Amino acid sequence: MGRSGWKGSTIPNRGNDRMTVYACLDCGEKMTSAAVYRCENCGGMFGVPDGIAFDPEKILPDLPGIWRYQGSFGLPDGSPILSLGEGNTPLVPVQILGHQLYFKLESCNPSGSYKDRLAAVLVSALAGSGVHLAVEDSSGNAGAAFAAYAALAGIEAKVYVPDSASGPKRMQIERYGAKVIAVPGPRQAAAEAVMQAVRHGAVYASHALMPQGLTGVATIAYELVEELGRAPGAVLAPVGHGGLLLGIVLGFQALLAAGEIIEMPVLIGVQAHNNAPLWAAANHKAFIPHSTAAEGIAVSQPARMPELLDLFENGVIRFTAVEEEHIQLGWEVLARHGVYAEPTSAVVWQAFLQTQSELRSPVVAVISGHGLKA
Repeated sequence: MGRSGWKGSTIPNRGNDRMTVYACLDCGEKMTSAAVYRCENCGGMFGVPDGIAFDPEKILPDLPGIWRYQGSFGLPDGSPILSLGEGNTPLVPVQILGHQLYFKLESCNPSGSYKDRLAAVLVSALAGSGVHLAVEDSSGNAGAAFAAYAALAGIEAKVYVPDSASGPKRMQIERYGAKVIAVPGPRQAAAEAVMQAVRHGAVYASHALMPQGLTGVATIAYELVEELGRAPGAVLAPVGHGGLLLGIVLGFQALLAAGEIIEMPVLIGVQAHNNAPLWAAANHKAFIPHSTAAEGIAVSQPARMPELLDLFENGVIRFTAVEEEHIQLGWEVLARHGVYAEPTSAVVWQAFLQTQSELRSPVVAVISGHGLKA
């Protein structure tokens, strides 16, 4: 055991087994180190262009949480298995105003959001590459998750946050031992500030740009199929940079390729209308960003936008946008039914109302973060 979680085992040598391969989405160059966030050949973004290598025969039920799927993560041999208990989140059936929904409570992860799945895999990759200090930028949840797993791994962490980030999130990051650098201005200003540190040699542990976390997020899809005994008919998820939706898509695609499901669910990305670049692009609308209560998805330049728009064009995903008054209403409705979500997560309720006529049952809405963090 590590300081406060599971940190004793490592990823074994897998020999010639097929593995998930991280590579440049532009030129195909393979990612050779987690200390590099952009392709050194062409400057492109890394992703999982050939999909996730999922083999149900290699699930390891004795490992904690998401790590039973470690064979699909594509991590370097010897990378530590870092667990604070992430994954295995509740799937709760709820009747709301005559509608049957399932809520996947990612708010029950150790630091309070789905980002723990992402951070556990990403930080393991950093540790496996010998990284001892790394920087990240975040509006709150990603920074908290990164700080928590960096603390477990013994990696020094610095997190750049917009000075408008909520107090509880900033305090949480600090309590894990990370150094918080508050940056005046919008969310993009924090992203620009962290790049100055990266240009001076810091390792960039970007939750938005680094691809390893996508395989961690994909475990949501695996769990849903295990819990429901089949693929859901539809999944609704909040979308900022796009890692949550893209990871879920990759997970279901891996299950389909492995013959574990027979068809993809309807996958809907939900944005706040005040800051909805993906929805605007998909619907050929002008995009003008405004402030929103859904701060966790207030991202004007989504890192995964090209991949998500390509999936949209190919009919794999859809987008919808929710007005501010409906975000507040959704937050109140969810709370009255026992689900205390941060406003970012509350977009899924109105999104369900807007799209329900197009959806097959069962419908799952992802609650991405806890209300106490807002």
